[in-house]
Amino acid sequence: MCRNIRPLANFEPPVTSDEVRAAALQYVRKISGTTKPSQVNAEAFDRAVAEVAAISARLLDELVTTAPPKNREIEAEKARARSAARYAS
Repeated sequence: MCRNIRPLANFEPPVTSDEVRAAALQYVRKISGTTKPSQVNAEAFDRAVAEVAAISARLLDELVTTAPPKNREIEAEKARARSAARYAS
């Protein structure tokens, strides 16, 4: 589950709110140990996702870097190459 959380800072185009929420959802799933909470825990789970997403968005807005923005396609290709090398037979 953790491998699905991707770096979101310093990309062009900038990260979307959907991407931030997806990362927050993965994080809350990981620390709670469940992908779908029971009905009794659903409200707390959803509130945690919303709060983590809001804090993450604020962090991404406040980060400062002098590095040029990364290209999503190039970074995805690098990840595919690392995966291919890791799982090559």
